[in-house]
Amino acid sequence: MQYETLILWLALIAYVLAGTLAIVGAVMGRRPARAVLLFLVVGLMLHTLSLGMRWQRIGHGPYVTMFEILSSNIWSLTLIFTLAYWRIRAIRPAAAVVMPLIFMMMAWMLLMHPGEGHLPSTYDTIWLYIHILMGKVFFGSVLVALALALVILIRRVAGSGRFARMPNDRSLDELAYRFMALGFIFDSLMLVAGAIWAQDAWGRYWSWDPLETWAFLTWLMLGFAIHFRLTMEPSPRVSAVLVAMVFTLGFLTFFGIPFISMAPHKGMV
Repeated sequence: MQYETLILWLALIAYVLAGTLAIVGAVMGRRPARAVLLFLVVGLMLHTLSLGMRWQRIGHGPYVTMFEILSSNIWSLTLIFTLAYWRIRAIRPAAAVVMPLIFMMMAWMLLMHPGEGHLPSTYDTIWLYIHILMGKVFFGSVLVALALALVILIRRVAGSGRFARMPNDRSLDELAYRFMALGFIFDSLMLVAGAIWAQDAWGRYWSWDPLETWAFLTWLMLGFAIHFRLTMEPSPRVSAVLVAMVFTLGFLTFFGIPFISMAPHKGMV
């Protein structure tokens, strides 16, 4: 466990270095893209090793305790953003707004007890892995959309000179909603996989427990945001606000309901 913790800390340090470079680059007008990408990749490799060591040690994946859930989501969100950062040059300066969000999740994780949790028998199914994977891709896609939306909103407040190397607001809005559409696909798959898992685990596909209800509300909000943008053609600023609302609702569903729900299906044990 000592080496596992040390490796996790090294991963977090690499993430902090990547984020710091991205923020300094945005403020100073520089382009530290290669260095940021390098530290992100190094952090992901170390984080993957740490998660793998924990998985081998305790015998189950990082989806039981809040510490594990936060750690695995930091990993998956960073992975998806890193892939987007690598493949889409236009969004690279947006790392300056994404990494602070990752930092907050890292701080939250470090406040949680890293102890082991009890693995319920209902978690012993392939549909759990599919459900979790679809959810992580959904949330990561919306995170990328949020990064672009925040750039639009920051420009509105601080002036167009901020993030001047990025495309104009209309282009960022178009790219953001491509990621929103991707998120909608995987959110839908997450709900389907979750329903199948629920049928195997509890003998019902849906019971409207708090987490299921909030997940459905997030899906509706995401669908509404996409539909509104396609039909009403709002300004990029209005579209950006909708993206932020979807991300906020999704974040509360992932990390808020498990703290207040007393239902058996609560996202953590």
